[in-house]
Amino acid sequence: MPEHQDQACDVASLREEIAQLKQAVVSHAVVDQAIGVVIARGRLPPESAWSVLREISQQTNTKLREVAEHIVQWPYCGWLPPEIGRALAGALARRRHPGPPGAGR
Repeated sequence: MPEHQDQACDVASLREEIAQLKQAVVSHAVVDQAIGVVIARGRLPPESAWSVLREISQQTNTKLREVAEHIVQWPYCGWLPPEIGRALAGALARRRHPGPPGAGR
């Protein structure tokens, strides 16, 4: 492959990597904001709020970033997709009223 084609491939590869990194930064910010909403709503410590987001993502088979986007918009629009709302309510209830030690865990 001629050198100019190698350079073009390198530039394209770097542009793709930059785009992926930008998306990762945005996604991370949205997840952090959603953690804040869950902390405020559920009166939970940050590590528990992170677990709530993961649990919702797994239960609803929804990407964590998408769950975070819905939760961040929730205070403004007053609406969550029903499956995410149910999963959030259940996760918060379990953290407020845990069962006996070792039960179901």
